[in-house]
Amino acid sequence: MGAVNPEFVLRLESLLSRVYPKEHIGDLIKKILHLGEKWNYGAHRSSQWVDGTNIYLITYGDTISQPDKPPLATLNHFAQKHLKDIISDIHILPMYPYSSDDGFSVIDYRRIDEHLGGWSDIHHLSANFNMMFDCVINHISRSSEWLKGYIKDDPYYHDYFIEANPELDYSRVVRPRASPLLTPFIKADGTELYLWTTFSEDQIDINFKNPQVLLESIDVILQYAASGAQSIRLDAIGYIWKEMGTTCIHRPQTHNIIKLWRTILDEVIPGTRIITETNVPHNENISYFGEGDEAHMVYQFALPPLTLHAFLREDTRKLTQWAQGLNAEAHYPKTTYFNFLSSHDGIGLRPTETFLDDDERKYLAQETLRKEGRVSYKDNGDGTHSPYELNINYLSAITEADDSVELKTRKFLAAQSLLLAFMGVPAIYIHSLLGSENDLEGMHQSGLSRRINRKKLHLDEVEAELEKKGSLRSEVFNGLKRLIEIRRTHPAFSPQAGQRIFELSEKLFAFERYDPKSENRISCIFNISSQSQPFKLSVEGKDLISGEPFSGQMRLQPWQVVWIEHKLKAPERLGRLRRWRKKIFISLKRSDANRLLTGRTKKAKR
Repeated sequence: MGAVNPEFVLRLESLLSRVYPKEHIGDLIKKILHLGEKWNYGAHRSSQWVDGTNIYLITYGDTISQPDKPPLATLNHFAQKHLKDIISDIHILPMYPYSSDDGFSVIDYRRIDEHLGGWSDIHHLSANFNMMFDCVINHISRSSEWLKGYIKDDPYYHDYFIEANPELDYSRVVRPRASPLLTPFIKADGTELYLWTTFSEDQIDINFKNPQVLLESIDVILQYAASGAQSIRLDAIGYIWKEMGTTCIHRPQTHNIIKLWRTILDEVIPGTRIITETNVPHNENISYFGEGDEAHMVYQFALPPLTLHAFLREDTRKLTQWAQGLNAEAHYPKTTYFNFLSSHDGIGLRPTETFLDDDERKYLAQETLRKEGRVSYKDNGDGTHSPYELNINYLSAITEADDSVELKTRKFLAAQSLLLAFMGVPAIYIHSLLGSENDLEGMHQSGLSRRINRKKLHLDEVEAELEKKGSLRSEVFNGLKRLIEIRRTHPAFSPQAGQRIFELSEKLFAFERYDPKSENRISCIFNISSQSQPFKLSVEGKDLISGEPFSGQMRLQPWQVVWIEHKLKAPERLGRLRRWRKKIFISLKRSDANRLLTGRTKKAKR
C-alpha cells in the first residue's frame, strides 16, 4: 500500500467512531484503505464541479428501444444524435438485475441487467456524457444472493438483515408505504422470522449496524465511481439506520455514513458527486447538505408539487414563500440543489407539509384523479393513511386533455423554463424532454400506478414524431432545446450565481439571477395564469427568449415567460472595463517577469 493521507485516516476515524463501537474502528479503517487501493485507478480523476452547462437527463436504460439492439446501445445512439449539444449528464435509473419495482429491487449491485446490455455499453455512453448511477443501498431483492445466504445461515451473511419482533410497537416508524413493515420468512432449518421491509416484501432492508455491510456498500460505491459514475444517486437513503423507539429516518448514523462515503470518494476518486434522494418535508430534506460535507446535491423535492400547485391554482404565493427561504440553505460553492419537476416516480406531497395545508394537498389529489392519474398513500403509524404521492405525467398534470398542442406546449414550457432558470442544477426526465403524456394503457395493464409515467418508446416512432413539425413531441423538444441553449451561455444561470425572489403579483412568479464575476444579471418573470398580466421593473435590457428589448414595463400573455438580461449601465460598463484593463496589465507584467527570469536562467547556464 502506498503512502496514506493522515488527514484522511483521522477523518475516517472520527466518522466511524460516531457510528460503530470502538473495537471495530481500527479494522474498519484498514479494510477501507484496502478498498481504496483496490479502486485507485480512478484516483487521478480531476475534480469537476457543476456549472451552468450541466443539464441532467433522467431515464431508464430501456425507455427507448429498437429491434435486435441492446437498449443501452439504443440510448447511446439516440443521445449521440439528439442530445449531445444540450445534455451533459445522463442518469440511468437502476440498470442492474432486479425482481420488481421497475429496477428498485436489485438482485446484484455489481452487474448490468443482461436485457439492457453490459458494462461496455455504459463505457460507450460515458465517452461523451457524464454518467449518474443509482445506488439502491437501503434494501435488496429477496432473490439476491445476500438474502439467500442469510436464509441458509451462511456465516458470511450473518446479521446482513434486520430481524424484528412483530409483537413490538412500531407506531413511531415513518413509512413511505401502506404495506406491512415486517415480512415473514422461513429459514433453512424451518425457523420463522420477520425481517424489516420498509418499501415492500420484495425489498429487504439491509442492516448497516453490521460493519461488513458498510464495507460492502463502500465497495459498491467505489465500483460505480471507477466505472464512470460522475454522480451517484443514493436512493431512499434516509431510511438506512433503524433504532427501536425512533422514527427510523434521518438518524445521526445515517448522516455520518453519507459523510463517510463522501470522504472516501473525495480521497479515492475525487470529482464524484453524491446526490441524496429523500422525499420528505423540505427542512428534513436539506439536512443532507450537512455542513457542506455531506451530499454535494440534494433533490429539490418541494419544487415539483409547489410549481404544480401554482399552475393549477394560478396563484404563485405559496411557491414564492418557499423560494424566498432558499438562499442560505446550500453551502456554496461546494453544494447545490438538484432541481427537477418530473421523474420516474410520482409527485411527492410530503415536501409540501410546511407550505400547503391538508385542503390544498387534497385539491392536488383531486385534480390528479380528475386527469386520470392515481394517488398513493403512506401509513401514519396510527392506523390512518394520508396522500404521499401523485402518480401522473407532469405534462398531463399541468394541462387539460382538450388543450391544443400550442396551449399544452406553452403551459409546459413555462414550467420547464422555471426549472431551467431556478438556482441549482436542472434535471429533465426523458418523458418531459420528449413531450409524453399519461400512459394509461401501461398503468392499467401492469396494475402499477407509477407506470403512468414510464412508457416504453420505440426509436423509429419517437424520431418520426420529433421530425413532424407541429407535433407535441416536436414542439416540446425543440422548445426545451432552445431554452437550454440560452441557459448554457449565460453565467447568471450557473449554480454558483445568486438568486433573489421578488413579488410582483400573485399571478407572476419572479426572481433575479446574478453572477458577480461576469456581472451578468437576468430577471426571470413567469405568468402562471390564463390571463395577460402587466408588470414593471426598473431595468432596461432584452428578453433572451423572444429577443425583444425591454424598457421597464410590458404585458405578459397567458403562460408567457421572459428572461430579461439587464443592460449594463455606464458606471458598470466602466467598472468592467477597468477590471479588464487591470487583468491585462497584471498578465503582461507576469509575462515580462517570466521572460526576464528565463533570460537570467539562460545566462546562468552559459
